[in-house]
Amino acid sequence: MTSWVAAGSAKDLAKAHATKIIQCLKDHGSLGKDGIAYHTGLESMQVARRLHELEREGEICLTGNVVKSKSNRLEREWKITPIQRELL
Repeated sequence: MTSWVAAGSAKDLAKAHATKIIQCLKDHGSLGKDGIAYHTGLESMQVARRLHELEREGEICLTGNVVKSKSNRLEREWKITPIQRELL
C-alpha cells in the first residue's frame, strides 16, 4: 500500500467515524466521549480525535456540562449544534 492510498483510506475512515458520532448524538442526545464510544462501538481515542474536528466544522459543540466517564472521571459533554439538529 502506498502512502497516497493509506492517506486516502485514513480520510475515509475519519469520515465514517464522524458520521457515526453525529448519528449517535442525534439518536441518544448529549453524551461524553465514553458514552459516544459505547454507543458507536468506536474506541474512546477514535472518538476523541473526531470530536474536536467536528467542533471546528460546526457540527457539534460542548454543552457546558460534565458527565462521568467509564473510569468515573469527569469529561465534557457534547451535543449536535442547535442549527444541525433543526436540519436533521
